[in-house]
Amino acid sequence: MNEPVTPPQRRLAHIDYQWIALSNTTLGILKAALNGSIILIALPAIFRGMQVNPLSPSETPYLLWSLMGYLVVTATLLVTCGRISDIFGRVRLYNLGFLIFTIGSILLFFIQGTGNFAATQLIVFRLVQGVGGAFLFANSTAILVDAFPPRRRGMAMGINQVAAIGGSFIGLIVGGLLAEIDWRAVLLVSIPFGVIGTVWAYLMLHETNTRRTGERLDIPGNLLFAGGLIVIMIALTYALEPYGGSSMGWLNPWVDAGIIGGILLLVAFIFVERHIPFPLFRLELFGIRQFTMGNLSGFLASLARGGLQFMLIVWLQGIWLPLHGYSFESTPLWAAIYMIPLTVGFLVAGPVSGALSDRHGARGFATTGMLIAALSFIGLILLPVDFPYRVFAGCIFLSGVGMGLFSAPNTTSIMNSVPVAYRGVSSGMRSTFQNVANTLSITVMFSLVTVGLAAKLPGTLDRGLTGVGVPASVAHTVATLPPTAALFAAFLGYNPMGTLLPPAVVHHLSAAAQATVLGKVFFPRLLSGPFGNGITIAFAVSAMCCVLAALLSLLRGRTLIVDDIVASDQESEITGQPTMSALVPADD
Repeated sequence: MNEPVTPPQRRLAHIDYQWIALSNTTLGILKAALNGSIILIALPAIFRGMQVNPLSPSETPYLLWSLMGYLVVTATLLVTCGRISDIFGRVRLYNLGFLIFTIGSILLFFIQGTGNFAATQLIVFRLVQGVGGAFLFANSTAILVDAFPPRRRGMAMGINQVAAIGGSFIGLIVGGLLAEIDWRAVLLVSIPFGVIGTVWAYLMLHETNTRRTGERLDIPGNLLFAGGLIVIMIALTYALEPYGGSSMGWLNPWVDAGIIGGILLLVAFIFVERHIPFPLFRLELFGIRQFTMGNLSGFLASLARGGLQFMLIVWLQGIWLPLHGYSFESTPLWAAIYMIPLTVGFLVAGPVSGALSDRHGARGFATTGMLIAALSFIGLILLPVDFPYRVFAGCIFLSGVGMGLFSAPNTTSIMNSVPVAYRGVSSGMRSTFQNVANTLSITVMFSLVTVGLAAKLPGTLDRGLTGVGVPASVAHTVATLPPTAALFAAFLGYNPMGTLLPPAVVHHLSAAAQATVLGKVFFPRLLSGPFGNGITIAFAVSAMCCVLAALLSLLRGRTLIVDDIVASDQESEITGQPTMSALVPADD
């Protein structure tokens, strides 16, 4: 049975509720996105402040979980959060998410102690933030769709998506600047956003949809779905670690068992969902072509771009910036600055495409955006590793434009195609596809680059070290270390030679040899060739994903806006037999 919710329309002065909803959800998404990237760029300063060496083999799990833990928790909870919100109220659970996220931010600022004890707190409190982030991501889109009329949703989504993507790049710059001051300042920045956003949400947001009563939570489905995703994503995280004589962990039996076991749990989940009255995952929604094609193209788009930021940071920090005279310690901040064109491209294209798609439909904008993104990856492939910056800036600006053209129209198209009562779970499903693809993209790109490094870096490094006087036995030992150590060092803004070479060996080198080995250009020059081979393969895969996403986006068909469905007609709409819905075709 459905219980209509008819609260008084809250206004602030003469501001309509839709703008209040847009301001708060945009603030929430901005905070969640900024928090993820600000940690990403400031990890070197944070680990130094905690007195943890993230490149030590025993400390690698702390590094991995600091990077991936937030993504794992958020991705695995999104559908559950969306479904709970459909039953108990989207605004209620969104507000709770804001509060949980803020509590996690405050706990992070007050991390105690040093060493592994402090690193463990960092991971745990980031997981708390991940729970709050899941409620924010699962409900913000649904709240916007509830608040805005159909022909203005694209504009609202454009602003919201710009906050999500733009916030991640703004976080890089803010994190780089604050890391120069103090590592705790990096963790402090989320607290004012959280407090203001939480108070604003509880005071001004209210339910505008019809809550579904008399339904029960799908406990078996929740456990199987969350369990399957958690096991798979943990396995993918540990696949980044070397195993035995392999440069990656794909041969680790625990990694393989995790992936296979997770897939089996998801298969069991699908079986369960088909045989219970109130399923977690509305499989019938995939009967809506616009919903299915939008989610598949969104998954491929996230698979293409999810690891891009990570690879560009490694490229800039580990090779290009040191070759152009920047110290390793300063490269995190400058890497963020040099990636600004990517953000600008998205900020320019996102709101425009969102607003125009309201009048002209999503298909043309989303398809064109993915083709432009594919061209940008091809441009990056053609660049030399030591590139001219103007050309590099043009390529990443083009990438931002392509992703901006795609993101808001695709999200709006997905959400417009589903019945009102299932917007929460639909938003969670969409976000799950996106977040799982982001995590998978980082793993795949990292693996492809590592394979390229493993093939050529050992020989290059061996010859380079012996050429400056490092004993052959030591040079061979360093050269055969897993290339992931070099990638992590470059990502964190460390000089890999200062980490990989034993201090006693460095001390016995001549002054000239020490200056060469520990200088700005020695390792970047050795790394550039092998890295170029790996990044070419990774970006080629991304370009193919973009082309496939464009094709699927083209196949979504004419835009249908399913709105104002009364409770008794919601199930018939999912099965393709609407009786009281407005199906509004766009002009595409």
